[in-house]
Amino acid sequence: MPKPEQPSAPLTEQELLNRAQQLAGLTLGELADLAGIIPPADLKRDKGWVGQLLEWHLGATAGSKPVPDFIDLGIELKTIPIGYNGKPLETTFVCVAPLIGVQGLRWETSHIRHKLSRVLWIPVEGERDIPLAERHVGSPLMWSPSIDEDAQLKQDWEELMDMIVLGQVEHITARHGEVLQLRPKAANSKVLTEAYGENGQPIKTLPRGFYLKTHFTAEILARYFI
Repeated sequence: MPKPEQPSAPLTEQELLNRAQQLAGLTLGELADLAGIIPPADLKRDKGWVGQLLEWHLGATAGSKPVPDFIDLGIELKTIPIGYNGKPLETTFVCVAPLIGVQGLRWETSHIRHKLSRVLWIPVEGERDIPLAERHVGSPLMWSPSIDEDAQLKQDWEELMDMIVLGQVEHITARHGEVLQLRPKAANSKVLTEAYGENGQPIKTLPRGFYLKTHFTAEILARYFI
């Protein structure tokens, strides 16, 4: 049987939201069937599978490029695994953090702010005891940071970037930042990238990624759904 053709890219934000609303209530198994994909048994080796499946159904074309998933609309798709209590089960990866050539970078023109300027959040059941194919997709929401949220993100970003510039990247822990954290992002510990050491010397370290903390994403969901 030929594999179904991916839907074309949505032309407007409303069309994208309508498509996402049509997925709500379906299981990942049903969506995989419609896309002609066999779901993995679990997400241990396929962490991005849920996002990729929803991208296929919604007509996203960016793939792994460092641009919003829906390039022409400037919208990023973020799936968010939800527990029985309706709250996020894990932090949300945003993008890889720059570790060299960072002097003079500003929040207003940063890659991460661009990524977060317009986000389509899609909650998905994420409790481990629910088989992957039986997990349901929830109702989507379209979000842009409020003035307060933008200020919170900016404060954390500036604090973390200052530490990177000062050669303290190895001292940054997940506890730094109120709503945004920086932590290693690599498939394995052999993948190293360049950064600055404390004396300004080049060092090799694990790539780092920016992640939104769960209480921040929980507040976004709560405001829309309660």
